[in-house]
Amino acid sequence: METIQNLPKINKKDFPLLENNFNSENKIIYLDHAATTQKPIQVLAKLDEYYRNFNANVHRGAHQLSTKATEEFENARSLIAKFIKANSTKEIIFTRNATEAINLAARSWGEFALKENDEILLSVMEHHSNIVPWQMVATKNKCKLKFVGIDQNGKLDIDDLKSKITTKTKLVSLLHISNTLGCCNPIKQITKLAKQKGALVLLDACQSLAHQKLDVIDLGIDFLAGSGHKLCGPTGIGFLWSRKKILEEIPPFFGGGEMIKDVYEKTSTWAELPHKFEAGTPAIAEAIGLAEAIKYINNIGLDNIKEYEKHITKYLFEKLNQIENLEIIGPTPQIDPNRASLATFYVKGIHSNDIAEILDSKGVCIRSGHHCCQPLHRHIGINSTARISMNFTTSQEEINIFIEKLKETISFLTINS
Repeated sequence: METIQNLPKINKKDFPLLENNFNSENKIIYLDHAATTQKPIQVLAKLDEYYRNFNANVHRGAHQLSTKATEEFENARSLIAKFIKANSTKEIIFTRNATEAINLAARSWGEFALKENDEILLSVMEHHSNIVPWQMVATKNKCKLKFVGIDQNGKLDIDDLKSKITTKTKLVSLLHISNTLGCCNPIKQITKLAKQKGALVLLDACQSLAHQKLDVIDLGIDFLAGSGHKLCGPTGIGFLWSRKKILEEIPPFFGGGEMIKDVYEKTSTWAELPHKFEAGTPAIAEAIGLAEAIKYINNIGLDNIKEYEKHITKYLFEKLNQIENLEIIGPTPQIDPNRASLATFYVKGIHSNDIAEILDSKGVCIRSGHHCCQPLHRHIGINSTARISMNFTTSQEEINIFIEKLKETISFLTINS
């Protein structure tokens, strides 16, 4: 069994919450990074700096506080554009979260562009946030939803996708990495297939942005939804990227202040991009905090993060596979080397909520339930699973402790069942 060296640029003390004991004798072991990441002190300090030193509204004031706030806010937009290799900062729309970003695409583009009998292609592994908005659009515009299945290894079934994508398909909307199966979908291949049929592609990148480099131009996609709180940034901030041409053609989602050019009694005209889609006072501190989080990740290096997480994921799978009656869903690291640094599993005869609850009493935080993926769980015939999700802060020692506590938990629940 290999010994995994921690990333040299990581100081666990950068993450105050990970130094806490809470109700356990030892420091908390946080293994729920796919749900939300912990925040480094650099991000916390930046939020504090904004509120203490230049708290003001953006874009609207001539005074020095507003000027400073606007500068930091727009610098955050610029940093995000560079992070995903966008052509222009005007293509980055700030939202409250990735769910709002997908809803913005669904309402502004979907309701505007989709016609009766047009088809939207999704997959059964999608998070609810990439299903429900398209259900609403399909109902309103009388479109049809199609779902691509998964293969025997727990990966997207490309043959099924090929059979379901047609000239009627106007959008393929998929996650990059599954928050449950952990598989990394071959987006460039999918985009090529979509373009051959004249369809646009939306990418839910929530589970990939903090773990690997991403280039929206190279991928050939048309929309991308991102989430700040999964990038070591604050909650309440996300973004939508789309091509400038698309954003210029479609109507805004929200109406109000900031997103207008001129307002008359009966009509209004829209502001230039990106402000056309950002009604009202934005999440200023949160955007600035997200920029600081991206700087933190860039300092470590996404290539370094990806390589480290490959090793820690392989190690986790080796340990889990030694536990009797434990079944992991999704592809192994050998089948999908680009898979996420998580493992979703179930133990025969034991409910995942019981596992999570007892582990919590031992100071280990994991997730249980359907992970906002009910269609996937119905597809594989399992109501509930447990999930351990890691990131660059996760150590080999923490995995060893988790495995030890998991074995104790399974033994206890088996004896008392």
